[in-house]
Amino acid sequence: MPTDLTGIRNIGPALAAELRRAGIPDAETLHSQGADAAYAAMLRAGSRPHFIAYYVLHMGLQGRPWNDCRGKEKAALRQRFDALKADAHDPRRSALEKALDEIGVRCPTAD
Repeated sequence: MPTDLTGIRNIGPALAAELRRAGIPDAETLHSQGADAAYAAMLRAGSRPHFIAYYVLHMGLQGRPWNDCRGKEKAALRQRFDALKADAHDPRRSALEKALDEIGVRCPTAD
């Protein structure tokens, strides 16, 4: 039986609902996709970008409290968040290009 998303530390009902809306129905799916892919799916599904929600996913998947993210780790996550947000809203890239990048078929280009 699949485990509810709220069984993962830091994930409450609101974040779980956004994850389900993005096609991530349970904790096992979230663990297999990882925080970056899950957050990208949330953005594609229409979730509003929010840095705290992004790093809450990372911390939760590591079993850490959400407020444990600090310093260099937080700065590195912020760079990844900004890249995911920009990628999700890049009007120059087609849906096919984004999907191919997500599964690792295309190599990113230097723009």
